[in-house]
Amino acid sequence: MQHHLKSLMGIDRNSQFATRVIILSIPSALLFIGLTMLNFLTPLTSFICYIIIIIFNMFSLFPISYELQALRKYIYSLASEQNTAVDEIKLSEKDAQLLADAINSIHRFWITKTDTLQAQTISDAAVLDTLPDPILMLDGEGNITGGNLAARNLLGADVISRRIDAVFSTNIFINAIDKILKGKSESERLVFQAPEYHNRRIYAHINKLPWFSKGRAVAVISLYDISKALSVEKMQSDFVANASHELRTPLSVISGFIDTLQTSAKDDAQAREAFLNIMREPADYMSSLIEDLLSLSRLEMSQDQVLKDKIDITEVIDDVIQALKIKAFNRSINIKMIEQPRLPKIIGDNQQIHQIMQNIIDNAIKYAFENSEITVEIKTVPEIPAGKGIAVASGKAVSIAVNNKGPKIDKENLARLTEKFYRMQIHKDMKIRGTGLGLSIAKQIILHHHGNLTVNSTTHNGTTFTIYLPVKR
Repeated sequence: MQHHLKSLMGIDRNSQFATRVIILSIPSALLFIGLTMLNFLTPLTSFICYIIIIIFNMFSLFPISYELQALRKYIYSLASEQNTAVDEIKLSEKDAQLLADAINSIHRFWITKTDTLQAQTISDAAVLDTLPDPILMLDGEGNITGGNLAARNLLGADVISRRIDAVFSTNIFINAIDKILKGKSESERLVFQAPEYHNRRIYAHINKLPWFSKGRAVAVISLYDISKALSVEKMQSDFVANASHELRTPLSVISGFIDTLQTSAKDDAQAREAFLNIMREPADYMSSLIEDLLSLSRLEMSQDQVLKDKIDITEVIDDVIQALKIKAFNRSINIKMIEQPRLPKIIGDNQQIHQIMQNIIDNAIKYAFENSEITVEIKTVPEIPAGKGIAVASGKAVSIAVNNKGPKIDKENLARLTEKFYRMQIHKDMKIRGTGLGLSIAKQIILHHHGNLTVNSTTHNGTTFTIYLPVKR
């Protein structure tokens, strides 16, 4: 009966409304009992008056009890994020409404604070994700609690929540982290090799976070992949060593003949003439080498140059063939050009395209068998074939395939043909002179034009160098 009455009145069972009414009515009950015992009131009159007081207390307590109950539900809804409209509740009791207004004010403050913190967190995460180098955050147990986009790309999307010693196993790196986590050091810097990631050389900077930092993270790790930089440094060192070696040999030959001409052959006109003829070859070689080195230097400086010449590739190749006709004639080699009608012009640097064709066709003549034929086939292709680790232009392109009939080049040598100063042993044995830079220069120019270079070599068809140059950038 009581439960049904409370339900009708909108009061929950656990509100203890009845208990409050009874407690508030106890003093009246004691008073009526005393009056009855002193014969001032009859028992029936005392009972009726007590019932009236209970009903009065119920009506007096009901509004505040009901609104406190509504306020309690409202607070629970805010706490469980079910209610986002903080001004939704309206109460008739002034004290209850003032309490509701205070709660709403607090709620607004924390919503604003939460939104600000969320926006700041998202902003900080976005900034970290734009950094090119991996950054990891660790808790006190060595677990990864966070990482930017570069870290997730390098170490995998599941790197968060893994232990750092499960990601990198190199002892020197793990020991450095252990020193930070145990408070033995505030900062550590080291270079280590990561066998888990293709033996990359990585520079790590590990910092302990200040005591006032929030969250689980206690240390941050910045990782820098220096493998490429070390590779470039080694390439530069090798380049200087190779260039020095290539110049030293002809210089020593010229220096030796000069000493001879200044001493024992000083008055020998016939020897002087013979020696001067011999000295011309290393001098010409050094001149070619220096010119190629200068070409490489110019290419490095012109990487940002805007390519805007409209080039008729047929005209360029025809000029090159005419310039090399005597060299080909001396080796009884015929050069045949096959061109597709209405070839489009390409956009690029005219001088650099001329140098590509000069180097490729000159090599074809140099390494072809005597009494053979070189074919230069020019046509359009729908797209440039993708190259490993290089960016090529999209869309239509012009391909120039230069084929000569010469010794087959095996796969190992094919992969190294465009390396600086690389020359095949068979060509050295045949005493064919060359700087080993021509194909390297050609490749650099082609990459600058966002094109590609492929090489195929077979026993029956010789070697074919195919150059792809985009019609539009």
